[in-house]
Amino acid sequence: MRPPLTSLRMTLRFVLPLLLVLGAFAYSSVPLMDQLNLRWFMRDLDLRSATLAATLEDPLQDYVPQKAKRKIMQLFDRAILDERLFALGFCDPRGELIYKTATWPKSLGCARDAAPGRAGGRLVDLPQGAVHVTVSTLQREGEALGKLILVHDMSFIERRSADTRKYVMSVFLALGVAISLITVVIARISWRGWLDGVRGVLRGGIAQRAGFTASPEMLPLIGDLRALLNEYQRERLSDDDAKVSAPDKLRALLHNELAGDEVLVVSNREPYIHVKTPEGVEVRRPASGLVTAVEAVMRACSGTWIAHGAGNADRDVVDAHGRVPVPPGHSSYTLRRVWLSKEEEQGYYYGFANEGMWPLCHIAHVRPIFRSSDWEQYVAVNRRFADAVVAEARTEDPVVLVQDYHFALLPRMVRERLPRATIITFWHIPWPNSESFGICPWRAEILEGMLGSTILGFHTPLHRRNFMDTVDRYLETRIEEEASTISYGGKLTQVQSYPISIAWPEAEAQTDSVPACRAAIRRELGLAPDHLLGIGVDRLDYTKGILERFQAVERMLERYPEMVGRFTFVQIAAPSRSSLDEYQNFEARVRSLVQRINVRFGSGGYLPIVLKAEHHEHEAVNRYYRAAEVCMVTSLHDGMNLVAKEFIAARDDERGALVLSQFTGAAMELHAALIINPYHIEQGAEALYRGLMMPAAEQAERMRSMRMLVRDFNVYRWAGRMLHDAARLRQRERVMSKIAEHGAAPGLRRVV
Repeated sequence: MRPPLTSLRMTLRFVLPLLLVLGAFAYSSVPLMDQLNLRWFMRDLDLRSATLAATLEDPLQDYVPQKAKRKIMQLFDRAILDERLFALGFCDPRGELIYKTATWPKSLGCARDAAPGRAGGRLVDLPQGAVHVTVSTLQREGEALGKLILVHDMSFIERRSADTRKYVMSVFLALGVAISLITVVIARISWRGWLDGVRGVLRGGIAQRAGFTASPEMLPLIGDLRALLNEYQRERLSDDDAKVSAPDKLRALLHNELAGDEVLVVSNREPYIHVKTPEGVEVRRPASGLVTAVEAVMRACSGTWIAHGAGNADRDVVDAHGRVPVPPGHSSYTLRRVWLSKEEEQGYYYGFANEGMWPLCHIAHVRPIFRSSDWEQYVAVNRRFADAVVAEARTEDPVVLVQDYHFALLPRMVRERLPRATIITFWHIPWPNSESFGICPWRAEILEGMLGSTILGFHTPLHRRNFMDTVDRYLETRIEEEASTISYGGKLTQVQSYPISIAWPEAEAQTDSVPACRAAIRRELGLAPDHLLGIGVDRLDYTKGILERFQAVERMLERYPEMVGRFTFVQIAAPSRSSLDEYQNFEARVRSLVQRINVRFGSGGYLPIVLKAEHHEHEAVNRYYRAAEVCMVTSLHDGMNLVAKEFIAARDDERGALVLSQFTGAAMELHAALIINPYHIEQGAEALYRGLMMPAAEQAERMRSMRMLVRDFNVYRWAGRMLHDAARLRQRERVMSKIAEHGAAPGLRRVV
């Protein structure tokens, strides 16, 4: 070992020049960092401006021709609540500033510094400082309405640049100190032998363990590809998905970005069921949020929907290959039915999926049950549906949309046979924390199957995070947190949150007016015209908080006895999985509670709770939405819950109140609802009473806000985001394939 004095001299000889070099480099890099900061922030503001302009475009196309100044100013005032957005203005085609916020700079007019289009903004120096200005041309049916001017404050850039300079200097200082300490340690231990060992690892050990076999000629290309992927991740939150808000725009996205590629949907539940009745074969639509959302997408995209044929007349209407065009009378896509035996349905659907995975993921105080026989049927049925996907695919690279927890294994099975397919799996229910998911005996197989997907979607960032934590705990993978990707078996899976929504109804779809629905529903129920009405719409499932909802109704009647005889709650509850003991017991508890509350508070012909435990068509449910004062959604744990959004879409009168569980994905979006903890019965009771007594002005304000959000972020935008991401990944795969095919060509080596 070297003497301490010698070690100190060696340290000073090495560290002092190093600190000088690092200091000089840090000082010289500051201007470069300032320039990069400016470019990054300009790009960020360009994207923000384009997104905001696209959001404001639809309402302005209606308000400007009407000269609705008050609505326009309300829209502008809400927009500038953003801390970076300084001012908004609108100029008519003649170049006159006709609408502006109070913060509009006096020295900035319509023509000055105007950059046409949305390609990017520019910096403008004003007396109060630099601002970022973008101009967007507003048109309606080919006619120019004017220009929307957005002004962003740039003062934050200088503050952030100063913070960056401090950070850079601190990093280099810390780096110098760290290197000094490392040098001292190295000088005090087996200096030469330790360094020889490190050199040996750097020369071969790490590379061998990582399995890195790239040739030197490919190293620059690999660096470029990594940079390209990082750039892709930074820009993926652009406003491209904002353009997809209607069926025709979704079709245009498929045509333009997916080159008309075929789309295949796989789900357990079919969008249309054929049932034998005394009057003949009847077509029904099942009560399912999944079907409601995905069916609207398939009408826009065409393609093929593969599902379990469960109706007793399903076989009578299909062709020799199990196909039938749907919707009936207005066919726009093909339904391919897969037939299951009673044993397969019992093991795969009722057993593993709904006695195992459903309670496991919902954490709703029902113990999951796992049986080996159910698992075997689950694997077999997933294989059967994978065979159907391959049989229906006309190309080697279809876009396959796999729906929900019934088909966790299917993505990997399809990937093995169609390696070029783009597989988008959407998990419609919550994903539990990693510790809870560990209860599943086949957790590794489930995760491996799901990671056969190209894109894996969840409703909320929390569910996405839970899934990534679960994978990290139970599989050996490479997870990129910032990019939200998982690499497993040499394949990359993009994991994202895509909040699902509904198809916004057309104006003519609301056939009966709200007053007409109110009067008709009350007549049917034998209630007075001014009787107050609450509505709940769910499957008869223990995760929906139906018992807690009825207890809240009971508590509200206790605390406000004047509501007895004046208020009725109608619960539409479609029977679900009635063959399972847990669901039979739950239905019995629901009916018992309804009977007890009705006996306690009912009198004569009055019932405080009306339970309609039967299937209702969407049109019938919509009438109840429009007739009710309050809609209660009290799920104990839910992925999204589209009932909340359906109620909002039905209220074109901008009236009604929504009581919404905090444990739904919808609660993360619908902040104007009355958010409650459904386990807190008194809180639910107070929210119900508040909704019934809410002033009309407050109802309108809350409903208007929620309607705008649900209308703008509809099911087509949900699908558009996933398909847009899929298009990008498909393009990347094509580029990678070309590189793999031509990487050894002399011409490519020269370019690289």
